[in-house]
Amino acid sequence: MSTYDLVIKNVKVVRPDQESVESLDIAIKDGKFAAIEPAIDAASAAEVLDGQGKHLFPGVVDAHQHWGIYNELGVDTDSESRASAQGGVTSGLTYIRTGAYYMNKSGPYKEIFPQILETAAGRAFIDYSFHVAPILKEHIDEIPDLLDMGVPSFKIFMFYGIHGLHGRSADQSKFLMIPEDESYDYAHFEFIMRGIEKARRDPKYAAVKDQISLSLHCETAEIMRAYTKLVEEEGKLKGLEAYSASRPPHSEGLAITIASYLAYETELPNINLLHLTSRKAIEAAMMMQETFPHINFRREVTVGHLLADCETTGIGGKVNPPLRPREDVEAMWDHMLAGHFSWVSSDHACCRDETKFGDPRDDVFLAKSGFGGAEYLLPGMISEGRKRGLSYNKIAQLVAKNPAERFGLESKGDLAVGFDADFCLVDDTVSYAVHADDSLSSQEYTPFEGYELTARVTDTYLRGGAVFRDGNILGKPRGQFVKRSGN
Repeated sequence: MSTYDLVIKNVKVVRPDQESVESLDIAIKDGKFAAIEPAIDAASAAEVLDGQGKHLFPGVVDAHQHWGIYNELGVDTDSESRASAQGGVTSGLTYIRTGAYYMNKSGPYKEIFPQILETAAGRAFIDYSFHVAPILKEHIDEIPDLLDMGVPSFKIFMFYGIHGLHGRSADQSKFLMIPEDESYDYAHFEFIMRGIEKARRDPKYAAVKDQISLSLHCETAEIMRAYTKLVEEEGKLKGLEAYSASRPPHSEGLAITIASYLAYETELPNINLLHLTSRKAIEAAMMMQETFPHINFRREVTVGHLLADCETTGIGGKVNPPLRPREDVEAMWDHMLAGHFSWVSSDHACCRDETKFGDPRDDVFLAKSGFGGAEYLLPGMISEGRKRGLSYNKIAQLVAKNPAERFGLESKGDLAVGFDADFCLVDDTVSYAVHADDSLSSQEYTPFEGYELTARVTDTYLRGGAVFRDGNILGKPRGQFVKRSGN
C-alpha cells in the first residue's frame, strides 16, 4: 500500500511565507498536503506528477466574486467556477444579498440562505463560500444565525439606497425590495456594525471573533448623483472616462472616511475596504489606518484595476467603482509595492453581452456594471507583477494566504502540511494575447481582450484531485461549501 496518493516532482514551489521559490517535492494523502520536502521517494506514491519545471502556487482564494448577479445562481456556479479553475482559483467567496438580481427575492436569510446553498450544491468545480449583505432591518438580528451557518463576513454597499447600480438614480426601495418604513442609509450601516460587534462579543464566538469582519463597497451616493448629472449634461466625456468622472475618486475617499469613523464609533475592529481604485481612495484608507490604529483594516484591489484603465478600455470594462486613468493604475502599483494592499481579487461578475450593453451600445450609462476576470487573476498578477519587482512569494500571499486567513478558511491558501491540497501549476515561459473565446466563462467578451500575458495556469488541483488541465475542465463538479473555521 502506498504511503501517498500523489507526489509532485520537478516543480518550483511558491510558498507565501518564504523569501524565494524553492525546489521541493510535494506529497498528498487523502486530499491534504502530507509532506513538502527536497526529495520524496516516487515509489511511496500511487501516482507521480511531473511538474515539468513549472511553478507550483497555492490554490488562489478569490475573496470577491458575484455568482448569480446577472445569471441564475446555479448556472453561474457551474460556468464561472470553470473560469475560476482556469485561472488557478480553488476557492471563491461570492457576495450575495436580497433584492433585485441574485435570488430576486426578499425576506429573512433563515429562509433564503438555505435556498442559496441548495442552488449551488453539486454544481461548482471549486470550493466556495458566501459573504452576506444585511439589507433589511431583520437581517441584523439574523447575524448570529448566519455565523452559525459558516458565513465569514458581511457587506455594506454604501451607495445603495440613493444611487442606481449602473449610474443613474432609480427607485432604490424597489431595487432593494425593502419596506416603505425602512431605509438603506448611514444609520442602517451603523446598526449593522453594532449587530456584528454584538455577535463578536458573544462568548459563543470567542474563538473565532477575529475572523468575523465587515466588508464595505465605499462610494458616496450624493457625490455620484451630482457628478453623474454634471457629466451627462456637459456631454464632453464618453465611455469609461465619462463613467469614471461620474463616480469621482473623492467619492471613494469620503465613503472610506465615513465607514472608518462608524467602525470607530461602533467599536467594530475588523473592516475590509473593498476594490480601492484610485490614489485618493488608497490615500484615504491609509490615513484612516493611521487615525484609527486599533482597527484591523484590510485593503483590497482587483486585478482589473491593476491592469486596465478607463482611457484605453471599451465599455465592456464598466464596473463599480470605475476603472480609472492610467495615473491611478500606477498609484495602485506604487502602494502595492509599498505593502499597503492586503489581497488582490477579481470582483468576478459574469455579465453576458445581451445583458451588458444597452441601446445605443456605446452609451456607458445604459450598460450594466461588472465583468468576469477570475481566469486572469493569477496570470495577470504574475505577468504585470514581475515586471515591477513583485516576488512570486508575495503574489501567493496576496492571492491566497491573506484572504484565506481573514475569512477563516483555515485549511486554504497555503502550501503546508495538513492544509487542503489545493494548488495550480503555472508556466511563466509563455507569451500570449487574451481572447474572450479562450475563456471558460459564459461571458462572450472581456475588457482584457488583446492584453499580452506572460503566465498561464496549466493545471489546477482541488483537494488533491485535478479539476483543470491544458484548457479543459476534468471530471464532475466536486466543489464544496466551505464554512468559516469554528463551525
